[in-house]
Amino acid sequence: MYICEEMEASYSETEYLRLVQDIFRRFPSVQRDGFTQGAYKPGLQRMLAFEKALGHPTRSFRSVHIAGTNGKGSVANMLASACTSCGLRTGLFTSPHIKDFRERMCVDGALISKEYVFSFLTKWMNWIITHELSFFEITTGLAFSWFASQKVDVAIIETGLGGRLDSTNILERPHLSVITSIGLDHCDLLGHTLQEIAAEKAGIFKEGVPALIGERQKETAGVFEEKAWMFCPLTYADEYTPSLWPRHTQMLKQMDLQAKVQEKNLRTVLTAIDMLREQDAFEPLRNDDAVVDGIVHTARNMHFHGRWERLSTQPYVIADIGHNAQALQHNFRQLEQLLADGTYSSLIIVYGIMADKDLDAILPLMPENATYIFTAPDTPRALPADDILRRFNAFHAAKKTFEVQETDHRGPITLSARAYAFTSVRYAVQMAVQLSQKLSQQLNRSASAENPAPPLIYIGGSTFVVAEALPLFK
Repeated sequence: MYICEEMEASYSETEYLRLVQDIFRRFPSVQRDGFTQGAYKPGLQRMLAFEKALGHPTRSFRSVHIAGTNGKGSVANMLASACTSCGLRTGLFTSPHIKDFRERMCVDGALISKEYVFSFLTKWMNWIITHELSFFEITTGLAFSWFASQKVDVAIIETGLGGRLDSTNILERPHLSVITSIGLDHCDLLGHTLQEIAAEKAGIFKEGVPALIGERQKETAGVFEEKAWMFCPLTYADEYTPSLWPRHTQMLKQMDLQAKVQEKNLRTVLTAIDMLREQDAFEPLRNDDAVVDGIVHTARNMHFHGRWERLSTQPYVIADIGHNAQALQHNFRQLEQLLADGTYSSLIIVYGIMADKDLDAILPLMPENATYIFTAPDTPRALPADDILRRFNAFHAAKKTFEVQETDHRGPITLSARAYAFTSVRYAVQMAVQLSQKLSQQLNRSASAENPAPPLIYIGGSTFVVAEALPLFK
């Protein structure tokens, strides 16, 4: 084991904050800086060396390894909450974080302590610098080391990007490998076809370790089956009936994760639990009621934010970090259904996007009967709000869905929708709240019903937009 030269430092809140700020300054992160050379370093060599230097912490706990384009965060959190509810001491490693990078790692829902972070970074800083680790490699090593020190029974590990070359793929023999879904995202890094992306995700398969795929897709099934053939047993969640599936309707009603797509994720989680139950080490998961209670209260138990999260009821505000076309298609469809069934009278969407995302694929999915307030969170990765507005305008002008009338620099007014642009998320949210209040006042004055349906504000498009919006409602 490599022995680091320990720096002479004692913990204080001030020193902790200084050290964390230094980490963000020295080591670019994908979340902040995008997939730059310094932030994204594919390959396992550095991580394997770090794991060895740390004393092979991953060999001291069982694990479940989860990859996928969308849904992997929800699946990881639901599974961790179920394990915790059943009495298993459970570590959870996910990304990205919303506000505090410690959100990436927790045990039984409790975040890693600042003292442990400080001690770890202080001890290993020279080694980290010498071996040129990435930000994600640092946090991965930190999480694995902490889980080992906490003597967790199982760690639920979410990949950062892809699978084959992801830092988390140093797990030698997880007890289950899960791939939630495959979609076109991060194509420049993972491939430009579903088959290429599936091959990268399937890189987490390990010989003899059961593999679970959330849904069979004709484009990717052959890739998974070729990879798993005579290598590991393979199951598709959408072709399997979990033992707890008779209770899924009631669970969906009670769950504090209320996006419609959670039904698909729930089936994956319940299938995963059945597969783990077959292993003696996971006998506590045979407690049906504890499993159900854990899943139903996932957001509460795991402090899981930004997944169809209700931030306010006056006005009604929902936030979701879904950011690619596959995720937003589900979200926008659910918003349109809420309007169609009269749950809400109108829709205001606060939307921002990173410049590396495929806005052209998202524009056709956006509900036409909505007011849009485009914005840009405070990160160099963000697409400027004016650019979103311009492309939104051009799309509808070409489509000739409705006549566009330019008003002022803030944006167009159309016959079917309004669109504005604000450079600040705070101002965008304030604008949305003001519009919602005006609509509510108009409804109260004109509606014949005693309790007219209220307007709904949806905040999303990017983790960064949601991260800046959350504190405004706390």
